[in-house]
This record gives sequence, structure tokens and C-alpha cells, in this order.
Amino acid sequence: MFQSRVSVAILMVIATVISRILPHPPNFTPILAVSLFSGAYLTDRRLALFVPILAMFVSDYFIGFHDLMPVVYGFMILAVLFGKQIGTSLTKSFGFTVVGSVVFFILTNLAVWATSGMYILDASGLATCFTLAVPFFQNSIAGDLVYSGILFGSMAFLNRTVFVTAKQNA
Repeated sequence: MFQSRVSVAILMVIATVISRILPHPPNFTPILAVSLFSGAYLTDRRLALFVPILAMFVSDYFIGFHDLMPVVYGFMILAVLFGKQIGTSLTKSFGFTVVGSVVFFILTNLAVWATSGMYILDASGLATCFTLAVPFFQNSIAGDLVYSGILFGSMAFLNRTVFVTAKQNA
């Protein structure tokens, strides 16, 4: 039973990564969802960290590498560790998704403000950076909630149906 659970988790992660490569609204991506899900369901910590990082790297290879990679990848590692706190709780997955979206928004926009040269490095520049980022945040939180809902909801469904039947037949 454990083997099939890991296989399903990995297949869901791969499918979500493919969706990052396909055309989508700006920032409507599975980055956070994949990281949280890997942390919650892949019990081998190295695999839980490796899957989303590899998936992100491969998709960045096709989409394009960027200056914020250290911040984004660092956040993904943090999100995997947050995922370990979720377990199988749909309520916790929702809460960690919302908090993760906000933290990602703050961290990445602080990095853009501090390193891009697009904004003056004062309170006015910081306010401008965050104000201009709000439309991207709307897409980001929507994508995070949709993808987390798909991943955690699907696994909850499988845990209540397929995996229960497999356990009973074993």
C-alpha cells in the first residue's frame, strides 16, 4: 500500500509540473502546492525536497532561468518543511496554502525591490513594488489554492477509497 501511495504522489507532482510549462495566467502556478504536497506525503525527506526542486529546475530550463531562483527555491524548501506539518488534514493544507502564498508574495517582492534596480530603495519604492505586484498575487493565491485543492483533495479521495480497498484486500 505504501508503494502505491508514493507512486500516486509522484505522478500528481509530475502532472502539476507539466501544467507549469503549459500556457497559464501569470503566477497561476503549482509551485507552492507541489512543495507542500511533497512535504506532506513523501515520507523520505530527501525525496520530498528533491521532487519539487527538480520539477522547478526542469520547468525553469524550458521557461527560462531568472535572478530570483535562490529566493524561490529557498522558499520551496521551506514549503516542503511546512508540508511535513500538514499530514492528511485538508484544513491544515488550506491554511498552509494561504500562509504560504502570503509569505511567498512578501519574500519575492522584497527580493525584487532590493535587487532588480526597478525601484528606488526607500519606503516609496517598496510601496510601489508591492502595489504593482498585487495583480500577480491574486493569480498566485488562486493558483496555489486550485493546485493544492487538486493535490490534497485527490489524495484525500484516494485515501478514503482506493487505498482503503487495497488495504482490505491485502
